[in-house]
Amino acid sequence: MTDLAVRRLLIDLQTPFARHWCHGDAFLSAFFNALSMSFPTGEQFFIDAVRDSAGKLPPEEQAARQAEVRSFIGQEATHRRIHARFNAPLERHGLVTAWGPRGQARMQLMAGAGARHALAITAATEHFTAIFAEWMLRHPNLMGGAQARPRSLGLWHSAEEAEHTSTALDLYQALCGNHAWPLLWFKRISSVSLGGLWRPTVDNLRRDGTLWQWRTWRSAARHLLGRNGLLRETWRPWRAYFEPGFHPGQNDSAMSAGWLRANAAQCTLVGRN
Repeated sequence: MTDLAVRRLLIDLQTPFARHWCHGDAFLSAFFNALSMSFPTGEQFFIDAVRDSAGKLPPEEQAARQAEVRSFIGQEATHRRIHARFNAPLERHGLVTAWGPRGQARMQLMAGAGARHALAITAATEHFTAIFAEWMLRHPNLMGGAQARPRSLGLWHSAEEAEHTSTALDLYQALCGNHAWPLLWFKRISSVSLGGLWRPTVDNLRRDGTLWQWRTWRSAARHLLGRNGLLRETWRPWRAYFEPGFHPGQNDSAMSAGWLRANAAQCTLVGRN
């Protein structure tokens, strides 16, 4: 079982922030904006999958996992709300959250495959998101020159993703007892997630008028393919999901715990079970 806390991040998202809030870098700002645009729909899918699946466990197993499931849902619901608040001002910069309707239709199609598949999708996506989150926590300088409010949002969400990465997979194994479907869905989710993030990033840059600037693509190459780039550094943890006996709890969570501990003053504790 994983001990989780539900936290509310104490930041002001009503006051406008700069268009290129991340280092003045158009690509990084567009990339992180696109990521935030995808979260409200995805988080709701995860909440529904975990809640519905937990209700199918035997009564004694439900009781044992009740606290963790409740806290997982609380964390994801908080992420959904705060990213919806972050996304609202993006429209004032001329950006359009086109991912929402398309992503919602895709999530409904996946959910239609049944509770077992919805939970396998959630477990796979949680690992995919967690390795992204760990990359951000490992390189806080990515957002080191960013405006404080979006930086806090990004690192807080990353820390909590790394914290609860085991919940959906543990629940899946308790309910279904095998790792085959999460593996199949992990391949699919990886492809869908990368494409689903790249398209709105490009659209953000196009609407921003920076799509064809040399410095935009130089930043993209450095942060995706460079020495410490996302795709290069996350290859090994991505591949680890396919190893026999893999469990997300094997990953070192020290960075997540350290950030949450060091930045406790930025959050208020809503509940701890």
